[in-house]
Amino acid sequence: MANTKWIAALAVGAVVCLTMLGMRTQAAPGTAAAGGSVSKAEAQLIATTKTDSKVKGTIWFEKTSHGMHVHGEITGLTPGEHGFHVHEYGVWNEDGTASGGHFNPTGAAHAGHDSAKRHVGDMGNVKADENGKAIVDLEDDQMSFEGPTCILGRGLVVHAKADDLKTPPSGNAGGRLAVAIIGVAKP
Repeated sequence: MANTKWIAALAVGAVVCLTMLGMRTQAAPGTAAAGGSVSKAEAQLIATTKTDSKVKGTIWFEKTSHGMHVHGEITGLTPGEHGFHVHEYGVWNEDGTASGGHFNPTGAAHAGHDSAKRHVGDMGNVKADENGKAIVDLEDDQMSFEGPTCILGRGLVVHAKADDLKTPPSGNAGGRLAVAIIGVAKP
């Protein structure tokens, strides 16, 4: 009798799963969800809690004829340079490690932002002034909103230390002070 109840429960669960799979819809080609018409993305940095960080900020990614314009402001930093990278996963957790490593779909070596061969996510360092504020304003020709170098849904991380721009895999940039998820923004 117990086996009959177990089999019935399994059958009901299978029907529910199949029904839910049938309810999924796919985005039409060329819509923002498919990545075809995205022109702008936004990332809201949230401080990690295991670091006692006060870092926050907003970064925008805007498609240009030459690639991507990355700009915004970060506050709550200690004065000096801090590693600034797009990471594999758009996941925040208390120490930032759920965001994985640098986004590197091309398998390139870690390097500075100006290098032709680098992780797609390598953006070098941001420099905070004496008040802990960093202004971000850079052009990037490797990131995109579609294809294998698409940054949508990825993580954006600000590190505790400067990126040395050479040491694999992440330039000895230290802990993760803040993490954001890069999402589609209203154009």
